[in-house]
Amino acid sequence: MTTEQTDRGEQIERSLMDMAVESWRFTRLFARLVSKLDAGESSRYVNQMRYFQKKVEESLDAAGLKIVNVEGHPFDPGMAASAINIGDFGPDDVLIVEQMVEPILMGPEGLRRQGTVTLKKVQA
Repeated sequence: MTTEQTDRGEQIERSLMDMAVESWRFTRLFARLVSKLDAGESSRYVNQMRYFQKKVEESLDAAGLKIVNVEGHPFDPGMAASAINIGDFGPDDVLIVEQMVEPILMGPEGLRRQGTVTLKKVQA
């Protein structure tokens, strides 16, 4: 494989990952919007959203990629996500991931793109 082909393949993977992140963001926004509709009207849109998510996941799977969402999981400093509000907490605070701002993308060889999260303190 030539250097040009390798560069092209890497660019295609980066583009696919960018599209995956943007579709993930759009899906979350769409879900918030649909949640404001009445039940009868929202079911059609929810089904379309699920179909879209399924197609994105199938495309990522074909490329060996997977979106990882860690919302609600205990925060670990070794986690493949940076916390944008980590400075708001003390070293002894027990934290969980409150929200994914950007998802983690994994490939066959491991981490392909680090995620971004916000944290919250676990209430005792």
